Order: sequence, then C-alpha cells, then structure tokens
Amino acid sequence: MALYQSSQFLTVWTDAEFDRLHHPRTPAPHSGIYRCAGCGFEIATPEGQLLPPIHAHPHRLGTQEVWQMIVYADHRLK
Repeated sequence: MALYQSSQFLTVWTDAEFDRLHHPRTPAPHSGIYRCAGCGFEIATPEGQLLPPIHAHPHRLGTQEVWQMIVYADHRLK
C-alpha cells in the first residue's frame, strides 16, 4: 500500500486511467506507482519504461499478473 506523510502534496483525482490494467513488459503510460493486481507488490515507474515482466517478483500461484496505476506523478508545473 502506498503511504504518504503530508496530504498537501496529494490530490484526489477520479479518472479512468486508475482503472486500466496493464500487462507485464508494456510501457507505463504515466509516471507513478503501479500495483500488481494479483499480489499487491508496488513499484515506481517513469512514463515509457517497461513494467516488470511476469515472475519478476514473488507471486502467488494462480493470481493475475497485471499492473494498475495507483498514484500518478504529475510533472506539469502548477
């Protein structure tokens, strides 16, 4: 589970991008934190970098290995 200390640096944002599932070894569409939907393992990945391959982390047998963005790192100037 992603944790944070200061809520002033985070904004709640509802967008379909958070619901999309991404297959292993596909480019991350956005910079952020991605969570394995099968086991909960989390990684930080820059936009365009390949998401980890299948079996790149300990995984329960029979669970789905797909990645879901849970935190979007917005690099636009505010």
